[in-house]
Amino acid sequence: MNMNEEALVQLTQVRKVFNAGTPIESEVLHGIDLRLNRGDFCAVMGPSGSGKSTLLNIIGLLDRPSHGQLQVCGKETTQMGDAELTQLRGHTIGFVFQYHHLLTAFTALENVMLPMMAANGFATTAMRERAQALIASVGLTDWQNHLAGNMSGGQQQRISIARALAMNPQLLLADEPTGNLDSQSADGVFDLLRQFNQEQRTTVLFVTHNAEFAKRCDSTIQVVDGMVVASSQSPED
Repeated sequence: MNMNEEALVQLTQVRKVFNAGTPIESEVLHGIDLRLNRGDFCAVMGPSGSGKSTLLNIIGLLDRPSHGQLQVCGKETTQMGDAELTQLRGHTIGFVFQYHHLLTAFTALENVMLPMMAANGFATTAMRERAQALIASVGLTDWQNHLAGNMSGGQQQRISIARALAMNPQLLLADEPTGNLDSQSADGVFDLLRQFNQEQRTTVLFVTHNAEFAKRCDSTIQVVDGMVVASSQSPED
């Protein structure tokens, strides 16, 4: 990680408190400092309940930090309104989750087009062509007109990756995207994420419990009890 390069994501003393001011107040993240540069491919590991998903939701602008600062693409986000956050998220961040969240009654092509249609308000030929190209890049051209509900778990996750890349995001957040897949499908999904990282310089933050996948990332962040307890670079081959 080149510290002289402008950070794509910068967290400074970020804390997250749920149910603030009530008897069940709980602080889940405790003063997180974290930096991601363009082109980073970083694993996040830690036990269940350690705060990994909360951290990803904050970086992905799905939730707000209770304290601290969060910069995304050079913009300080903590004082932004909801509409401004939605616009920044929609144009700079893609999401891949453990469960694909595809609309099963829609075709693979329609699912990949949805983020572009949401941003534009209607479908265009250019959107269809981009969606077709993304589906081809994940190796599923022959399935583009099939309903998502009729596809295998591995195929659905590939389509979810294509959908996440529809808006050409600078940052891709993957929350245990291989957790529900068999080992062969999981390897294929990981390789796809790595491919887009290397070819497009898409920054990838990859939450996983799989130590072998973590070793194949450029760096690993260990989160325990809501704190980053270690950050390491993976050895080069």
